[in-house]
Amino acid sequence: MTLSLTRVSLTYPDGDARLTALDGVSLEVAAGSLTAVVGPSGSGKSSLLAVAATLVPPDRGRVVVAGTDTGPLSRAERAELRRTRVGIVFQQPNLLPSLTSAEQLQVMAHLSGRPPRRVRDRARELLDAVGLGDKAGRRPHELSGGQRQRVNIARALMNDPAVLLVDEPTSALDHERGAAVQDLLAALTRERGTATVLVTHDRAHLERTDAVVTIADGRVRADRAPV
Repeated sequence: MTLSLTRVSLTYPDGDARLTALDGVSLEVAAGSLTAVVGPSGSGKSSLLAVAATLVPPDRGRVVVAGTDTGPLSRAERAELRRTRVGIVFQQPNLLPSLTSAEQLQVMAHLSGRPPRRVRDRARELLDAVGLGDKAGRRPHELSGGQRQRVNIARALMNDPAVLLVDEPTSALDHERGAAVQDLLAALTRERGTATVLVTHDRAHLERTDAVVTIADGRVRADRAPV
C-alpha cells in the first residue's frame, strides 16, 4: 500500500472540551488506484485529507506514506515528505494570476532545485497529459474553470508524487466539466501509479473510482466498490 491510515483519531479544542474529527479511521490505498471519500459536511472528510497529507498529526494511530511511517517525523521532515512524495489538489486552484500555465508548474519544481531545462520539459509533458499543451502560455484569467482545475492537477503532479490527495475538484464546475475532471483523475492515477484519494460530495461519477469510502461523524461507515 502506498497510503495507509490505521485506527487514526483526531480531536480539536472546543471550549473546555475537545471535538472529535476522526474516530479510529483506517484507510488503505494502493498505487495506481483511486479511492473516493464521501460524506456530509462536517463528517470528517477534510480532516482525513489533512492527516493523510501530514498537514495535521493525529492524536492516535499510524499514517504511512510511500513506505514512511510519519509518526516519528519532525515538522521539517513531514514538510520534505509532502514536497517530494505527496501531491495536493485543493478545492480552489489558487493559481498565481501573473504566471502562465507552464510557469505555475515550473515554480513547484524550482523549489526542488531541478535544472531549468528539465523543469520546462516536465511542465510541458504534464500540460500535454491534462490536455492543455496548447494553453501553456495562457494566464488564469484566460482559462475556463475546468482548465484552471486541470492546471491545478498538473501542478500537483510536478514532483512525481506517490500519493495524490484531491479535495472537491468539481465543486465549482458544471456536470460535464466535473465528469471530465474525474475522468482525467482516474486516467492519471493509472498512468502514473499514484495512490489517489478523492474527497467529494459529487456521487454522480463514482463508477470512475476503484473504491468508495463513506465517512460520517468521524467514522468510516461503509467501504465498498463503486456502483
